[in-house]
Amino acid sequence: MAPKKSSAREEREARERLRRYNARQAVHENQHKRRRRDNILAVIGVIAIAGVAASLQLFYFNGGPGTPSPTPSASPSSAVSADVPAADFAEPRLYEGTLVLNDDISLGVTLDARVAPQAVSSILADTLSGYYVGKSCHRLVNGASAGLLQCGAIDAEGTSDPSYTYGPIENAPEDGIYPAGTIAVARVADDANSNGHQFFIVFRDTTLPADSAGGYTVVGNISDNLDDLIAAISDLGTADGSADGPPLVPTTISSFSIQ
Repeated sequence: MAPKKSSAREEREARERLRRYNARQAVHENQHKRRRRDNILAVIGVIAIAGVAASLQLFYFNGGPGTPSPTPSASPSSAVSADVPAADFAEPRLYEGTLVLNDDISLGVTLDARVAPQAVSSILADTLSGYYVGKSCHRLVNGASAGLLQCGAIDAEGTSDPSYTYGPIENAPEDGIYPAGTIAVARVADDANSNGHQFFIVFRDTTLPADSAGGYTVVGNISDNLDDLIAAISDLGTADGSADGPPLVPTTISSFSIQ
């Protein structure tokens, strides 16, 4: 009988060992599953937190309270306002056109996008949109060393459009001499990124010394009938008789077309 009792006891002990082994395995498996689940949840949590942080950062620096104040930049790309066309809007070639003042002064115009791509692109876009129609030529400079008519401001007072500015200065003469017939872009003194809608027509050889920003972007020239402008407007001088003021003959752009 003793061997039978020993065999029964060994079987019970074997079953107990198997039970404990299976129990440990079950605990180990549960721990493994729990760790894997916790790791997955941790990764998801990190991704979610990162997403929320990125969203908050975008809000903070793009329209939220942390938006940086706009500051002038020397970079041509950051100096261009949103409404200004890209410099490659105009093909790199010569453009011919017609500028009509006061309905009866028709001036032939040549613009060169090869040397002033940004400025010519701007003027071309303005002519296509009809911006210049009805705008005034508000300023006549008729001095001993300068003769020019400035046009294209948003009102008859010569106000610049603060929402439309671009740079850099292009094709400015190094000697500061602008021959009769030159068409150049007006800008604010000492600011290379303040070019806008306004341009000026030089009707007499003019010297314009460079300021701290440089000279003025030359976009082209009057190719025909400059004498008509001189006779009808420039020679009559300013409204107050000064060398720099509104022209005596109120002058408005009737049309400006470029081909």
